Amino acid sequence: MKFARIAKLLCAAGSGLALAACATVETRGPNPQVADGDALDAPREAGVANPGIWPAYEYPVEVPAAEQARIDSLLARMTLEEKVGQLVQADLCCVSPEDAKAYNLGSILVGGNSGPYGDDLAPAPEWLKAADDFYNASIDTSDGGVGIPIVWGVDAVHGHSNIIGATIFPHNIGLGAMRDPELIERIGAITAREIRATGQEWTFAPTVAVPQDFRWGRAYEGYSSDPQLVASYVGAMVRGLQGEPDNWNMLAGDKVIASTKHFLADGGTDDGVDQGDSSISEEELRDIHGLPYGPAISEGVSTVMVSFSSWQGKKMTGNKSLVTDVLKDRMDFEGFVVSDWNAHGQVADCTNDSCPQALLAGIDMYMAPDTWKAIYTDTLAKARSGEIPMERIDEAVAAILRVKARLGLFEAGAPSTRPLSGEFDLLGAPAHREVAREAVRKSLVLLKNDGVLPIAPGGRLLVAGEGADDIARQSGGWTLSWQGTGHDNSQFPGATSLFAGLKSAVEAGGGSAVHSPDGSFEQRPDAAVVVFGEKPYAEFQGDRATLMLDADLTGPYATMERLKAQGIPVVAVMITGRPLYVNPALNRADAFVVAWLPGSEGAGLADVVVAGADGAPRYDFTGKLPTAWPATGSLDDGALFDFGYGLTYASPATAWETLAELDKAEAGDSRTWFANGVPAASWSLLVNDEGEIDQTRITTVPAGALGGRMRVTAANYIVQEGARRFEIASGDANVVLHNFDAVDLSREAAGDVMLLVTMQVTDPADSFALAVQGGRTQATIPLDIPASAGFVRYGIPLRCLAGAGIDMSQLTTIMLQTSGAADYALAEVRVGNDAETVQACPAS
Repeated sequence: MKFARIAKLLCAAGSGLALAACATVETRGPNPQVADGDALDAPREAGVANPGIWPAYEYPVEVPAAEQARIDSLLARMTLEEKVGQLVQADLCCVSPEDAKAYNLGSILVGGNSGPYGDDLAPAPEWLKAADDFYNASIDTSDGGVGIPIVWGVDAVHGHSNIIGATIFPHNIGLGAMRDPELIERIGAITAREIRATGQEWTFAPTVAVPQDFRWGRAYEGYSSDPQLVASYVGAMVRGLQGEPDNWNMLAGDKVIASTKHFLADGGTDDGVDQGDSSISEEELRDIHGLPYGPAISEGVSTVMVSFSSWQGKKMTGNKSLVTDVLKDRMDFEGFVVSDWNAHGQVADCTNDSCPQALLAGIDMYMAPDTWKAIYTDTLAKARSGEIPMERIDEAVAAILRVKARLGLFEAGAPSTRPLSGEFDLLGAPAHREVAREAVRKSLVLLKNDGVLPIAPGGRLLVAGEGADDIARQSGGWTLSWQGTGHDNSQFPGATSLFAGLKSAVEAGGGSAVHSPDGSFEQRPDAAVVVFGEKPYAEFQGDRATLMLDADLTGPYATMERLKAQGIPVVAVMITGRPLYVNPALNRADAFVVAWLPGSEGAGLADVVVAGADGAPRYDFTGKLPTAWPATGSLDDGALFDFGYGLTYASPATAWETLAELDKAEAGDSRTWFANGVPAASWSLLVNDEGEIDQTRITTVPAGALGGRMRVTAANYIVQEGARRFEIASGDANVVLHNFDAVDLSREAAGDVMLLVTMQVTDPADSFALAVQGGRTQATIPLDIPASAGFVRYGIPLRCLAGAGIDMSQLTTIMLQTSGAADYALAEVRVGNDAETVQACPAS
């Protein structure tokens, strides 16, 4: 950024600085000085930033004169319709190449559950073919237009993770444990190469959130709760993806454009609420959440994605003081700014179909996945009327064209003709997998070792736990689909599960290994590894009320206890996207390893925990906690292990002091309303008949209800008495979950989220139905629930409920209605998308 511009922007920011003071501002490096000025202590309106207290940087990308001339010429020739089209990004689910041509769209993206030609799991060649289809449509000038090439963005957030066969790296929380920026750069470079193989050009990465509350369902997308650690990684990842800051014409090589996200403080919302409000001071906003943007800008990151969240009550997507005055003017970001998925619709006085406020605040491209046509039409009308000034339209279009020029999009030709395109053997290439395996090794954190590690390779090893041989589970969310659920090992060709890696290492030393999910065995093992922890999730499904493992995932505690009682050394390996209260596992295991979400190369675990032929470790533990580990379900009660903790094989042996264990009923996430046989806090379990004349609140079992027509007892599910059984002799009966405090599911209802009901039906009723009440509206949906040998997790899409007219922002009641004799057990009611059987939406 030039001196004259610094002076101009500081004065425009109202800092009261003299030009001489402006000249002293440091403008390079990851920690530039902050200018002093009279306005720094002046009171400001809530949610409005003071640019004068923010660091100033210098965006390092110089636009060649010939490219600037091209951009100026294009702007002069483009119609208003073409310009507005450049400002709109549509999701692959809801747009065709013909649409891209007709509306001159600037970009498409593929959401977590989208894929080419309607196939979310489409093979790599189909992705490349679709890329050609959209590119060719976008450059078609038969209608007299200028034909600006379209750019395709993907959520390649831990490798090219939408694609079957790609290398899946550990999620960012695990990478944060490595403390290795050089390896981060190599990971970025490999991700870029694999993206290029299928014809895309833009990744929505790196996430530079600095999560402060790990109840947030996206916390694992952040490297650490420490802003300095996050900042140390950002520049390296941007270089890996884009190349050096002066790299021009990226498509001539093996690079893609990057996007730092989500600006700003998505990891700092109150109580870790996704898309919530951050009420912190501006100094905290700057020093914690703003810090990683410095190295991103200094490395020339091409795009920045703005957050759904708010600061001091003002949505980021409509906050001009932060997006324009701070990010663009003060921090000198000269790429383009894109919003998040329909985030413009959350700005005050906006809808998904109309939001000039976002563009006026500094957003250059609307991410309007399924509302793109409406936002295009509205923006065009408001530009014609003058409500949106042409100066702002041209400014946004110019920013987008500069990034496309830097990418080399105007010269690159169709995706299939570019370097690396169609080289599908790059996906999961052995050299790429080796780097991912190295990342797994370096990310492992050892919290306990009573001398049982490393495991001797020549003996019998028992590997327990359902997640031990499940590559999807060890990879977590944003893997093949949004939430990362519903996949099996066949969809990860070339990948290695944790069990497969352990088995290979032990057999190489002359031993043997077996996988037994429940920990049972025929031949006594010399040691046991018990894999446990979280199941895949992304936002919504991953949001929690406490930092505790779900009750239905704590079964392995009993396995550890049973094995240890038999004198078998037990190694606990935890798959997790965040630190959680797991004191029972820490107490029961002889060694405890945090594997985080390691991705496709599970053999990295065995590299560290299984000894070589000489009995010595092949690799040491080097990982350190990227954030504090809780002693209870809340870090307000203090940390059990501090940020930076992590043992090595050289750590001195210390006696283990048994940790306090909490009642398992305290566990639970913010979207689980019935589990472990009891309703969540603030919810009640009731039984009534059709007229609610006979109503009984179920607090203990056994219990009778409905004048003797119903008997309520305990049933086992995951844990002893983890479900409730309802035996109904005759007539109508309702099993009700009720909450006087309404739950807001409006955001979830707009996504691919379901109401999940886990039941075992011994005697099906004459009819089953689900009744849901939201606000003053109640709707009833028939259910197809046959008899089942075991428990089945049924899913009812929330969009069905919304489509039935229920106010999803005011949900209070969930009711299972039966008619006639019935016998069923209810184990769980929650929100998610990992249903085993999905109920069809009834015809409207």
